[in-house]
Amino acid sequence: MGAKTLHITNGDSLTDRLKELHLVDGELITWREMLCEGPTSIKIETEKAIAKRKEFLQKYYRISPADYQKKFVSQLEKLNTPGKYEEIILWFEYDLFCHINMIAVISLLLRKKIKDTPVYLVCSGRVENEKKCLGLCELSDIQLKKHFEDKTLLNLNDLELASHIWTLYCESNPKKIVGQIKKQSSFEYLSICLRAHLQRFPNMLTGLNILEHNILEMVDTYQIKNIKQLMGYALEYQGFYGYGDMQMKRVLARLFQFFDQTKERLLLSERGKLALQQKKNFYNTQMLDWHYGGVKKYDYLYNNETHNLLKL
Repeated sequence: MGAKTLHITNGDSLTDRLKELHLVDGELITWREMLCEGPTSIKIETEKAIAKRKEFLQKYYRISPADYQKKFVSQLEKLNTPGKYEEIILWFEYDLFCHINMIAVISLLLRKKIKDTPVYLVCSGRVENEKKCLGLCELSDIQLKKHFEDKTLLNLNDLELASHIWTLYCESNPKKIVGQIKKQSSFEYLSICLRAHLQRFPNMLTGLNILEHNILEMVDTYQIKNIKQLMGYALEYQGFYGYGDMQMKRVLARLFQFFDQTKERLLLSERGKLALQQKKNFYNTQMLDWHYGGVKKYDYLYNNETHNLLKL
């Protein structure tokens, strides 16, 4: 394997580690995006799509357009001629954050006509003798090497499914995603991630989504001293979302009305108790112009019983 291999990684820490270990030959592209948040376009490489992302990231995450240009668009431009590689290896993890990025990458690759180039996936997740799923950077050197050796060859059906789901993600009817959950593919964690995505919409009983609800439950269950400690818990026990500090800060900032801070610990406020017991709906206090792909978060409600979405 010479420079004829292209590796697309899910972030700087993995890119650095692969270089350090001299595990791979070829070219490395680092995918520095978080397409699971904010508005997205099917063709992420167009000027219009890039402008939309720059505006969102600056407004909500204070990432400057110049920074985005340097860290993401410059990497995107390296994908102008992916057909020159003999194989492409994707390094993405088991969580929603990574999977949304991954399906966007695959959609882009298919638009660039790489149908004859083998595409492999190195995906972390459940590891023998480990209680929780592990990210690629949490693997030991030996485990990482083994994951690389056992990489999955994605067939055309896999690639087309991923690309199709990306299209649906960018469109305005997330109900269509429900129909994709049970599709068979080589992506071990795709169904779980799609379910997790649907549960990001507000619950019809409380107006809070599953992640927000779980955070209230943590405050109720554990002796959590303050918001800083809650942040640690929320990151540790978030399940399949894969959010980093930046995303989780935004989630917590919207929940302050549900907490009371005493000297000793963080408690649920009266509102917090009502929300946790599903006795009151806080939809109106939570509403925000927040997008997931092509949809506004508060345009749909999630039904816990049927696992379906209800359009408002």
